[in-house]
Parts: sequence; structure tokens; C-alpha cells
Amino acid sequence: MAKVALVFGGAGFIGSHLLAHLAASGAYSGLVSADIAEPRFSVEGVNYIKLDVRKPIPDDLAPGTTEIYNLAAVHTTPGHEDWEYYWTNVLGATHVSDFARRRGIDRIVFTSSIAVYGPSEARKDEDSVLEPTSAYGCSKLCAEKIHALWQAERPGERHLVVVRPAVIYGYTERGNFTRLGTLLRKGRFVFPGRTDTIKACGYVEDLVDSMRWVLDLGLPTVTYNFCHQERYTTAQICEAFSRVAGYAPAKRVIPLGPMLLGAYAFEVAGKVGLKTSINRPRIMKLVRSNNIVPKRLGELGFKYQYDLDASLEKWKLDSPSGHFD
Repeated sequence: MAKVALVFGGAGFIGSHLLAHLAASGAYSGLVSADIAEPRFSVEGVNYIKLDVRKPIPDDLAPGTTEIYNLAAVHTTPGHEDWEYYWTNVLGATHVSDFARRRGIDRIVFTSSIAVYGPSEARKDEDSVLEPTSAYGCSKLCAEKIHALWQAERPGERHLVVVRPAVIYGYTERGNFTRLGTLLRKGRFVFPGRTDTIKACGYVEDLVDSMRWVLDLGLPTVTYNFCHQERYTTAQICEAFSRVAGYAPAKRVIPLGPMLLGAYAFEVAGKVGLKTSINRPRIMKLVRSNNIVPKRLGELGFKYQYDLDASLEKWKLDSPSGHFD
């Protein structure tokens, strides 16, 4: 049977890597990206379609689709009004599920988030209580339930995989790890408040590999966390960058109090027209641990291809600048 994958949110960081992975597998006769944005990088053989999941999805989209990957989301936190997370993440899940019902598509992979666990220093695995506190985390939990309802309607026929990624990094990430690499390269990085913050993280190529691998197990429903099996601290992550790229080790620590005071000053400046991404919630996000464990993947027998050092080496190799693009 010919396989056709439809990736909602396929133009983003993870979506672009997912489409590259699916194309390289040689297992698909068709690949379609449906997104409102331009792709981070183009993948040969992919049909790129402009589409907004906040609107009903037309029935004639991607004829022959056999499986759906729903990655479409508003996810940057902080960075949006609360209603924006619900508008895209909940409405998008509703429209994707409805589209799958009408078209008789019985395989969906949905990317949720570790934000459904809420902030905590405590160890969290897939059996932990879900206590989201942010609009983003709450909207993702709602979206999980919407997809779960779709699967439960026909549990003997439909297959649902829900993946909760931690901090994901790699080529074209353009987020926290990219900024960290740039600051370390320039010798400007300082630890915010502490060096032992646990930052559960994972390499994008292992993530997309796990998504297709778990779906192909053919189980009715699986929910799993994704990150490295080892829970690295910010100090260990910085040390890995230094080993791989030869950057000078990061040693300076700025106490949390002065950092929050400085962030407040930037917030005040923002109210009078000075645009900045620095604020107290973002500082606190850097200080709080994400102590997430990928217990379910271990139980299923998934094999990671990269540890932290090996993944940074691959990312650096893939980057045209020779740094971490």
C-alpha cells in the first residue's frame, strides 16, 4: 500500500527535519507540508501547501493521505497573549481531527509539550500528574484530549501517538540552544542564578526518528516524553559546547535578584517603545529545571542515535557557517 504523509506545521524547525527524515526513509510515495510559513529548509519531493489550521481544512487537501503528523502550534513562551495559544492549538487540533474523521485517515502523530506537567524541580515521567500552569501548557493538554477523543471513537482502527518533546535543538532551531552557542562562542554567556538547572533536551534527528518508529509499532495509542535519557544540567550542556566547538568554558554566575531587577527595567522600557525579548518570566524559565524522563521510550525499546556531544558535532557539521546555525 502506498503511504502518503501529511504534515501540518511542516515548514517549522521540527517539521522540516521530519519531512527530510520521511523522504530519506524511501517509504513514502507522497509527502505534503501544510503550513502558513515558509519552510526552514526545503526538502526535495515535498509538496508545500499554504494552509491555516485555525480554519476548517478542505476535504480535497492531499489526496491519498494515509497518516497525519500534527505539529502546527503557537509555542513560544512567553511571547503571545493567552488567547493566541488556545486559538491555534485547540482549534487546530479540532480541525485536524475533524479532517481525519471525514477522510477516514486512521494514523495521527501529535506533538504536545512537557509544559503539560507544569514547572517543577521534581522528576517527571509519563505517569506523573499533569499540572500545566501556562496558557501554552493548558492549550496543549486540551489538544491532547481532542486527539484522544478521535482515537477513542474507533479504538480498534485508529492509531494515535502523542509525543511531549522537551527542549529540542539542531540545525535551524534558532532558539535557546542557538542563542547559547552564539553567546559561548563570543565569550558572553553567564549562568542565570545557578549552574545546576536540569534542562531536559533532545536532538531533533532522534526526535523525528522516534515519531515514525513509535507510529510504526501499530499500537492503538502511545504517549511518550522525548529528550535524552540523561538529564543534563546547564553546566554540562555548556561543557559539551566547549568540547565540541573549542569555546572557552563558561564560569560566571549572576545572582537571580540582579537579573530579575534588570529584566524589570527592560519591561518598563518596553512600555515606552523599546522592543526587547528580555523579561522576568523568560529569566525564570532559564532558572527552573525541566526534570523530564523519557520512561516510555525506554520501555518500548527505542534506540537513540546521538548523545549530547555527538548531536552537537552533527549540528555543527550541518551548519554552513561552521558554528551552530
